[in-house]
Amino acid sequence: MNNDFLIAIETIELKYLKKFYYFLKFAEDEMFYGFNTKEEIKQDWIDKYSSVISGFSTGAERIVYALLNGKGIGQPNSSPVGSDLFFEVEDAYIHIDLKTVEIENIGDITNSIFVGNNQNSYHGFILVGKKKDKREYVPSLPTFYTKKDGTKKICLTYFITILYDKKTLEIELITINCMPNGELESYYKERVLCAGKTPSEARFRLNDVNKFELLEKYPSRIKVIYFNSNMNASLKKRLTLYEQLYNNDQV
Repeated sequence: MNNDFLIAIETIELKYLKKFYYFLKFAEDEMFYGFNTKEEIKQDWIDKYSSVISGFSTGAERIVYALLNGKGIGQPNSSPVGSDLFFEVEDAYIHIDLKTVEIENIGDITNSIFVGNNQNSYHGFILVGKKKDKREYVPSLPTFYTKKDGTKKICLTYFITILYDKKTLEIELITINCMPNGELESYYKERVLCAGKTPSEARFRLNDVNKFELLEKYPSRIKVIYFNSNMNASLKKRLTLYEQLYNNDQV
């Protein structure tokens, strides 16, 4: 694969990672105002809240997607295959999915993230078992979409992740990260994917592939939108990388 082609892919991935980061930072006050609206009617829902069916996840998605959709970022696309948020911009088709993670499952942010077949384009292999046997993974998304007139636009995948305390519903961390486009499989190989809970599922190995390695200075594939500086010390220790990324962007 031509190296310039791969560099161009990482360049556009970074471009939109920054755009969404700056948008969400700009809208941070609105976002937290939305998260806190649940408190006004808390007595009507608190007894119905269940850790099995996470009402927090539903509510958080409602707020974030309303902000992104309401600001007119691109043209929403009605394709039945794609992430919860799927739209077209001038030079790309963009998929964004929101993941909410309880503190007890912190590895779902710091190690790897579950990805649905309809959320990514990374056709590759997963190493499984002690013998590191290769299992093929086939996503539902193309690396490039082809329009009726024959023009092609790259498919980009982003995840917004929210780490929260399921007892207090306090938010500890909000990030946005970028999963490599499938064309980058020629460079990252098996490093991007790891096994999910079932043979048909996969996870994005964020702890190993968290930089744009083909770009100068290796910019991070993770941007930290919010970091609770008052979180307990043990939790903060496990989120050292995220605190560093957050502080670097505040300078």
